[in-house]
Amino acid sequence: MALGPLPDYPWDQMVPFAARARAHPDGIVDLSIGSPVDPTPALIRDALAQATDAHAYPQTIGTPALREAIVAWFARRRGVGDLTVADVLPTIGSKELVAFLPFMLGLGDGDVVVHPLAAYPTYAIGAAFAGASALASDDPDEWPEATRLVWVNSPGNPDGRVLGVAELRRMVQRARELGAVIASDECYAELGWESPWDREPIPSILDARVTGGDHRDVLAVYSLSKQSNLAGYRAAFIAGDSSLVERLVTVRKHAGLMLPAPLQAAMTVALGDDGHVAEQRERYLRRRGMLKPALESAGFRIDHSEGGLYLWATEGRDTWETIGRLADRGILAGPGVFYGDHFPQHVRLSLTATDERITSAAARLHAFGDSL
Repeated sequence: MALGPLPDYPWDQMVPFAARARAHPDGIVDLSIGSPVDPTPALIRDALAQATDAHAYPQTIGTPALREAIVAWFARRRGVGDLTVADVLPTIGSKELVAFLPFMLGLGDGDVVVHPLAAYPTYAIGAAFAGASALASDDPDEWPEATRLVWVNSPGNPDGRVLGVAELRRMVQRARELGAVIASDECYAELGWESPWDREPIPSILDARVTGGDHRDVLAVYSLSKQSNLAGYRAAFIAGDSSLVERLVTVRKHAGLMLPAPLQAAMTVALGDDGHVAEQRERYLRRRGMLKPALESAGFRIDHSEGGLYLWATEGRDTWETIGRLADRGILAGPGVFYGDHFPQHVRLSLTATDERITSAAARLHAFGDSL
């Protein structure tokens, strides 16, 4: 089936609101996009610089050192100790993997891709690329017999919802009943804020408590963009069922989808150092500690947001009205309607702004209070 029409890129609708926010006397506070603003750690930049003599083609499957670093990271940080290098694969960021996974798995007309109700739009776009249908559902009992791929996202984008072991286990069980692959987008897993995730690791879908020690038809997707400030590096990976990983490797070899060698070296170093991740986590925790109470003082309710990089907020108004009211205070947020039809009154606010900009936004919100 040929690729059909795709929706317009939604963020183009934000241009006039950005102009309104920039007119604020103290300037814009852009909380609409989760793009890191903090420096890439020096040890990672040094690793990149030292690997720039990259005259040969890189390995699609990744260097042995990188694959071993991914395996070790899963064991150390995610509680998944039964992976081997055959179970992991680096990717050019996570978005291209999300967008093309249905196609690479061979989905097509008549197949269904399930994704969360509050969802990163690329899950549905990936279904469209493959000629499949997308279904928004958080309830495994609703998933139809035609389901061939299920996307899980924990902590969620945009809503910061964290799924526990029991919820993930039920989702895996249902996917297996349907003969579907289940893939979990876990790129915010180091960012748990509320109990119990402020003191316990957020569970991976590859956790043995979830899978029963069987990774069949189960995949986890991860990105270093947020925890290591590597969005510009496009550094990500996938892990899980070795037979699925092998299929993805074959497709990617034919397509020439390979992570540049210097970036593979940088990723290897990043995955081996937990110190810079802890430092970045503290930055986001500090910013969240300023922004969340300020929003609440201005009459917003924060839903979910137990983890991740965003606050999922509503003041009980139409999303576009709220976007405009915030823009008039120089604050640019993301419309909830970009993340599904079920959230016409929510906005998403990112923690990826400098301390100075977050402080400014908080002051503006506190000053206007309920009058916002």
